[in-house]
Amino acid sequence: MPDTSLASESWRVLRITGEFVDAIDTLCKLPPAVSVFGSARLPEENEYYKSAQECGKLLVEAGFAVITGGGPGIMEAANRGAIGANGVSVGLNISLPQEQDANPYQTVELDFRYFFIRKVMFVKYARGFIIYPGGFGTLDEFFESLTLMQTLKIKPFPVVLVGSNYWTSLVEWMRTRLVGMFETISEEDLDLFHIVDDPAEAVKIVLDDFTGRKLSAEKLPRFETDEDEPTGEGTRTGVRPRRGRQKN
Repeated sequence: MPDTSLASESWRVLRITGEFVDAIDTLCKLPPAVSVFGSARLPEENEYYKSAQECGKLLVEAGFAVITGGGPGIMEAANRGAIGANGVSVGLNISLPQEQDANPYQTVELDFRYFFIRKVMFVKYARGFIIYPGGFGTLDEFFESLTLMQTLKIKPFPVVLVGSNYWTSLVEWMRTRLVGMFETISEEDLDLFHIVDDPAEAVKIVLDDFTGRKLSAEKLPRFETDEDEPTGEGTRTGVRPRRGRQKN
């Protein structure tokens, strides 16, 4: 019998490639944009929903498009604020068994099958991240942005956490455990992000970085030559890893 597994894998590669091409073809036309993240479970009456809606409005007024995951909660709020200000409101929707219904406040909609492609688009077309309280997915986006900057795989950009009563305990754990007790990150790594409570302050941080008035993550090197420019997938190249010697 013919081996159908190889054919199946080949079709999967084509499907992945097609999803990348469709997303890039759509998003490359966007004006400068900011990705906004947060829980899908926060209702309209929640203070962070209201803050995210104001944030979406302020981003548009500052000249940015707004990118979200396209779902309810914080994502809906940011899209709603953007579309209410007559701005470009982008939803990168994902097919999930539960929870992810597309919100109606999107002027540009994309549907993704693969999380990893969607995550590339959040980074590739964003001039900054504004992150509200959320669950595992929100934390995933937060830590991935820090990893990409720390390892110099992307240009430094502003990562702004909104809601000190939500984020402070996590940051304190990072300071006492990761920096202090285990020394798995450096103290300066905690300078890769900001914590604010006011959406206007969050937007100002992003705008100041975009205009060059005040750069975020100032201690990280900037890319100044063609060889250092980010590659097409939103990350930059580097030296090849070399295998270390085995220890006795």
